[in-house]
Amino acid sequence: MPGATVLNGRSLVPGRAQGELLFADVGLSFWGGVDSRSGEVIDRHHSLSGEYLAGRVLAIPSGRGSCTGSSVLMELISNGHAPAALVLAEADEILTLGVLVAQTIFERSLPVLCIGREAFAALRGVAFARVDNDGLWLLDQAPADTWQAADAPLPTRETSQRIELTGFDHELIEGQHGKAAQMAMQIVLRMAEIQGAPRLVDVTQAHIDGCIYTGPASLRFAEQLVQWGAKVRVPTTLNSISVDQRRWRELGVDPALGNPASALGDAYMAMGAQLSFTCAPYLLDSAPKAGEQIVWAESNAVVYANSVLGARTLKYPDYLDICIALTGRAPLIGCHLDAQRKAQLLIELPPLGELDDAFYPLLGYHIGALAGTRIPLVLGLEQRGPDTDDLKAFGAAFATTSAAPLFHIAGVTPEALDPTRVREPNAELPVEKIALQDLLRSWRELNSARDPRVDIVSLGNPHFSLGEFAHLARLCRGRRKHAGTVLAVTCGRAVLEQARAAGHIADIEAFGVTLVTDTCWCMLGEPVIPPAATTLMTNSGKYAHYAPGLVGRTVHFASLAECVEAACTGTASERLPTWLQPALPMESPAHV
Repeated sequence: MPGATVLNGRSLVPGRAQGELLFADVGLSFWGGVDSRSGEVIDRHHSLSGEYLAGRVLAIPSGRGSCTGSSVLMELISNGHAPAALVLAEADEILTLGVLVAQTIFERSLPVLCIGREAFAALRGVAFARVDNDGLWLLDQAPADTWQAADAPLPTRETSQRIELTGFDHELIEGQHGKAAQMAMQIVLRMAEIQGAPRLVDVTQAHIDGCIYTGPASLRFAEQLVQWGAKVRVPTTLNSISVDQRRWRELGVDPALGNPASALGDAYMAMGAQLSFTCAPYLLDSAPKAGEQIVWAESNAVVYANSVLGARTLKYPDYLDICIALTGRAPLIGCHLDAQRKAQLLIELPPLGELDDAFYPLLGYHIGALAGTRIPLVLGLEQRGPDTDDLKAFGAAFATTSAAPLFHIAGVTPEALDPTRVREPNAELPVEKIALQDLLRSWRELNSARDPRVDIVSLGNPHFSLGEFAHLARLCRGRRKHAGTVLAVTCGRAVLEQARAAGHIADIEAFGVTLVTDTCWCMLGEPVIPPAATTLMTNSGKYAHYAPGLVGRTVHFASLAECVEAACTGTASERLPTWLQPALPMESPAHV
């Protein structure tokens, strides 16, 4: 093509496409960041906010955040609002898997090309691009022809001969265990080939994130597996679904969402999955032990399993999770291997005062953005003793802004009790020194609300633990919420029953709290969130990031105690926590 700059890369999904180039130098989570119905970027913290992806060549360093990104991308491919092509700096399993499933189930696809970080930097300012398998043409203007991706047939590939297969693997490939398992094995092997895995490994359990309803394609996929006789081969739990399955009608949810979302949960249970419906499977009795090889999706759960429990899982995309559950076999790559669990970045914290529970989600949010795809080792919390709820909040926020499946905290997380164990001998790691002023900027980013009024207080993202219920009960005891403010908690059924048995729920219900099971705040909308509500408050760094795009409300972010206080008064105090106040100039008032 005359006058074009040509770059070569690695084709993750072959194909041909062209279009206007949409470039960003920050990763994008498709779940919570892209509307699955329209293709609009709804992450209000992202440079592409408000852009539409349909028909454009999307260039981002990688995905980030939620494992459900694969489901959103598959939905966009199905409904015609997908990008024309994806160009990545680093291979991204979540986004690639969404394309592979759309290709396998719906016979629709788009090319995915990885060109490396150095070449990726050259894309800034480019107007148009054309992808042709492993080649990328950079153009100053739209090409004169109307060449489309549909001109290229769907690619087919032989299973890589480099992957060592067992006799059972061959049985699955040949269809001896049914069509669903055969299709699942094809997808597992395709991903193993892309990842460069030498062989597969047995897993002991699975946690399925693909039960979140992103649109008709997500339900068609699950029902197709059921029709093919799909049955899980390992104990399998289910993530939060998109509605409270027992009470969605009572809560006023539109049947247009309630019926298919509930049916999607039923479809996965028909495959043999347990009725767990929680985004915090680490709170269940079935939580894995250190060293256990598992397949978990749901980004916060993956990070917690790897970092806090010491189990072994990748950040598995939606749909690859169920494919591995149906086969019991996963690519032996990444965090399944000890050598791939080492720290790649050192984080040094500043001196800190007395901390409250808002510190850990804020820190996780900030470190996740610094880390990107790298596994961090955090220094400076050795004497602080964060508990499991602190680590849950840290991990969920970290997983929101990072693509890494693991973090280490020196002296705290199990593999970093001796931090030298998670560092390669004689390796010089890059260092990021965090100042309190850096955390103040992230605090202000999460606090997007400018009106002090609080219409709804959102707790339980991830799902509330028994310890959080105990803390909330103490804060609520003898008090009553403001009549104009809703306070709602999302949680798993199992933990709710534990909290009720422990005597925590009476004080909480007397305060006026609404309890919602099965679903989570990232899936909740109106009317649980009142249509007239304009501002919400949360102690979740994850939800403070996603809510402006997901539900169109601005957010106050603060500690649990501040959230309960706001529920009583109907307004946010807007106070900075005492540990963050030294970040302000001496002459500035101590509020946001």
